[in-house]
Amino acid sequence: MPDQLLAADPHSHARPAEVSVHHLALDLTVDFQLRQLRGSATWQLTRSTSSAEHLLLDVRGLHLEAVLLDGPDGAPAEFELGPDDAVLGQALRISLRPDTTAVCIRYRTAPDAAALQWLSPEQTAGRQQPFLFTQSQAILARTWLPCQDSPGVRFTYEARVTVPPHLLALMSAENPQQLDPGGHYQFHMRQPIPAYLMALAVGDVQFQALSARTGVYAEPVTLPGAAREFEDLEKMVAAAEDLYGPYRWERYDLLVLPPSFPFGGMENPRLTFVTPTILAGDRSLTSLVAHELAHSWSGNLVTNATWNDFWLNEGFTVYFERRIMEQLYGRPYADMLQVLGNTSLHHTLQELGPDSPDTHLHLNLAGRDPDEGLNDIAYEKGDYLLLTLENLVGRPTLDTFIKEYFARHSFQSMDTASFVQYLRRELLDQHPGLEEKLQLEAWIYGPGIPAGAPPVFSERFAAVDAAVQSWQRGTPATQLATGSWSSHEWVHFLQHLPRQLSSEQLAELDDAFGLTRSGNSEILAAWFPLTVAAGYAPADEALHQFLRHVGRRKFLTPLYRILLTTPGGPERALQLYALARPNYHAVATSTLDALVGRPPH
Repeated sequence: MPDQLLAADPHSHARPAEVSVHHLALDLTVDFQLRQLRGSATWQLTRSTSSAEHLLLDVRGLHLEAVLLDGPDGAPAEFELGPDDAVLGQALRISLRPDTTAVCIRYRTAPDAAALQWLSPEQTAGRQQPFLFTQSQAILARTWLPCQDSPGVRFTYEARVTVPPHLLALMSAENPQQLDPGGHYQFHMRQPIPAYLMALAVGDVQFQALSARTGVYAEPVTLPGAAREFEDLEKMVAAAEDLYGPYRWERYDLLVLPPSFPFGGMENPRLTFVTPTILAGDRSLTSLVAHELAHSWSGNLVTNATWNDFWLNEGFTVYFERRIMEQLYGRPYADMLQVLGNTSLHHTLQELGPDSPDTHLHLNLAGRDPDEGLNDIAYEKGDYLLLTLENLVGRPTLDTFIKEYFARHSFQSMDTASFVQYLRRELLDQHPGLEEKLQLEAWIYGPGIPAGAPPVFSERFAAVDAAVQSWQRGTPATQLATGSWSSHEWVHFLQHLPRQLSSEQLAELDDAFGLTRSGNSEILAAWFPLTVAAGYAPADEALHQFLRHVGRRKFLTPLYRILLTTPGGPERALQLYALARPNYHAVATSTLDALVGRPPH
């Protein structure tokens, strides 16, 4: 459906209904010494009418050197910058002539551009070379690229990027697999994408193929383990295609980033960025990869029109992810993921409050940073709605609907109102009484979880629950039958222990299972809240190392939050944060500065 019929985006200054961008030619030089990108962005324009007089772009913290009409060799354009907003940045308003078809902006980025993470060699796995990566979602693309930074605006792009000769450059595009001795790289993205999927990474990385269309990039010291961890990647892509139609992006590769990456993964087209915290050694955390792969349909192919509609990306993606994992590893495995997600959802509901409008699927984030909507409501409540619909109509019917939804709306945007209209027309209206049973309006526009949602259950977790009860009744930890447990079972075990355990009890568990020494980040993130609450000193150093070297916001926020509740905790948290903050991305520090307090320089 035409973008101009979709809801206006409160997080962008752009007016794409008047003038929109449709192709980008990017030319950048990466300067690690100055922590700066400099170069030019040339935009090809689509004008709704020749009378449209201005192009509006989003910028934040960019130094503009020149704006030219009709390309890099064109005439200087008149332009002005609007007022600076702490969240939205500024509107770049460029005056157009009636025959203008392109504009070129020469610019450079600020050293503290929020999307850019500049890492010293010491902050990487190899500790020899610096590293740069971007994180554009939700509205950070404007900090490294003048653009129409709205998920409802799509464009193709080409790029020339110059980097130090010993480093490899990668983008969300067709990528090189070998180092260029001169440090010159060219990229093409022929499928239209929104600005939040623009991505760049530069570092000492190498490539290993996993199949004809899949592979993994990582630092040399990390690459062998990553290749083993992701050896099922081609099977994942094939399983996804079996479910919901052909993969439309040609290649699917992974880039394993240094630990400061703030998310588990980022679904940049053709090149998913992933955290090294999923390298557990036993492929037990690769559901995250299935999630990012599912975004190749839900999000990248059919995109939320605004960040108020974020659940349309994530709810479908979580549902799709678990279907992939079920197809590969069986229903009992997928059921564990569903229960873990449901547990996280109820924790989030408790934190936000049962009547909070932030627990609606469709949000109102105007005037706020859209990152505030990137939580388990969009992911897990969105999935739970689809699970409820599956329970009512059956899998074959829902699968037919989802596959057709992706096919009909490929490379387009979708807002919540338009989706509801489509769902009613294509599915609900075919089954009288179905919408009333589903309680669609309550799911999308109401708080919490509507009554009557189907319960979730895992038979494998039932055995874990029995182990928890057995230990509480006095069975020694060494006698619990844990030998076949996956990461998910360990996390469930730790999450369902009493919250107020003594140091002696934790010592017994630690002696039996080596939890403090675990190399599994998910297990550590579930273990440390127990040790902090009990003041279990033997885990303190491991906790400090975890906080200093892992930048994944999902782990950091709850750990700092529980530290703050302990005696002397605020001072301890601030001291730890002062040491760790230089290793974190701006996405993480924006949350933690508000939670912990910004450390003094």
